[in-house]
Formats: sequence, structure tokens, C-alpha cells
Amino acid sequence: MKKLFTTIAALCMTLTAPAQAGEATGGGEVTFGIVPQQSASRLARMWGPFLQELSQQTGMTFSFRTTKDIPTFEACLAAGAFDYAYMNPMHYAIFSSEAAYRAIAHQEGKRLKGVMVARVDSEFSEIASLDGQNIAFPSPGAFGASILNRASLQQKGVSYTAAYVKSHDSVYRAVAAGLMAAGGGVTRTWNALDPDVRAQLQIIHETEGFTPHAIAVHEGVDPAQANQIQAALLNMSVTHPDLIQGIGMKGFVAATDSDWDDVRALGVDREETGIKQEGEITCPSG
Repeated sequence: MKKLFTTIAALCMTLTAPAQAGEATGGGEVTFGIVPQQSASRLARMWGPFLQELSQQTGMTFSFRTTKDIPTFEACLAAGAFDYAYMNPMHYAIFSSEAAYRAIAHQEGKRLKGVMVARVDSEFSEIASLDGQNIAFPSPGAFGASILNRASLQQKGVSYTAAYVKSHDSVYRAVAAGLMAAGGGVTRTWNALDPDVRAQLQIIHETEGFTPHAIAVHEGVDPAQANQIQAALLNMSVTHPDLIQGIGMKGFVAATDSDWDDVRALGVDREETGIKQEGEITCPSG
């Protein structure tokens, strides 16, 4: 199993040369994995300046990492492929135990909410009207966009056909193009959406809020380094709010593992999330 995890980690798609979790301790390369809610190119534009400043503040070299889709990202998390990772709440609830990631920060003043969108000129104005329709989601394990929205549909007794289209942006564009009756996203990606696409859509449902995405560190990283990174993240919230806004946030606060007990309390097991078991998916090479 350890050999399998090493193979998966080595194949994760990167923008720079790969590094194993825990290799970077002071001055070396530090891998930072970002859940692919949006395209890799867009995430690189958003997170690149932020990671450059984090490198400046810490004297380490932070390398952007992402994958082609969310299921592949989940496989990389299971393999412990990232030193640090920005992951959704359900990912953290699962991989904090399975792959030994520990949260150090999350977005300040934020509760993660799922949103369901439809075209502004469509007949769909509430989720009850979606019975029998095709609905787009980023992936089975996307917490706000998929899990919370699917729970809302189930509570309303709405039958539907799910289509998984890799990213939040892909969901929005599929609905805007009329390929799907509706689609699931979250408020952060909705607010960051291309205005021309957003103008064609409307929110028809919003879920209740939960603790947002975690920035977490793998157990293989030196704890002293993790403390330094945590301090730098909190400092950047004060000194570089423009860079924090560039990744769609207002700031960071220090996090503890228990912050995600609200997610664990949902009682959603791994099978219900659609998150694959280790070995069923491998991370693609560059």
C-alpha cells in the first residue's frame, strides 16, 4: 500500500518538479495543493501571486499544485502528495484521519454554502421545479456544490439525473449554455465567475452554512515549519489583503481540527460522498 501511495503521489499534475510531502523543511520546495474548483490556468493566476508572497515571507519556495479534476485531487490527498493543501470540508473530515492532514487555517468570517443555479430565462425558479431534469455537479465529493445540494434535492423529493463535469466553472458554463437545467456551485466560485456567464444565471437555492475549506499540513512536514506557515498566513491577512482577495477570501484565522465537527456531525460516510478508495484513481502526469 505504501508503494502504491508513493506511485500515485509521483504522478500528480504539477506546474513545477514534484516533491514528496515533508521533504521541504526550511528553504526547500514546499508543495501546495489546490482543489480544482476552477481550471488549472485560472487557479494558477489566482494563487500564483499569493504563493509568491508566502515564499517571500517565509524564505521557502512554494510550488502550486492541482489536478485535472476533483476525484484525482482526492486520490492525491489520499496519497499524502502535498505538503500543504487547500481542501473542501468533507475532504478534510476524511483525510485528516486517513492521510494525516492537520488544519492550520481557514477563511475568516465565512460559512460555506452550496448554491443551485439555473438560467435567468428558464422555467426553473426553485429546486422543486427540477424534478426529472439533468443537473450538473463538479464531482460526487464536492462538499457544498454536490453533497449539500444533493441533500437539498433529496429532502424535497426531487428526482434528477446527475452529470459530473469536473469543476465549478464547468457547471456554470454548462447551465448557461442550456446543456443542463441547473447546476451546483458554492458562493465563492459564483462570486468569482466571469460576469458575462453569471449574467445569464440566477441562484434558485442556497444551503445552510458550514465551516469552510481547510488549509492543512501533512504530518510529514516539520511542525516548526507548519507553525511558521500558519503565522505567515495570518500576517498576510493584515499586510496583503489584496492578495487574499485575489483568491476570493477576506482573510485567514487559525484553525483546529474540531472546527470541522459540524461536517462530521452530518454523518456522511465515504461511500455517500463518491470519493474513491485509494488505488481506484491515479494522479496524471503533467
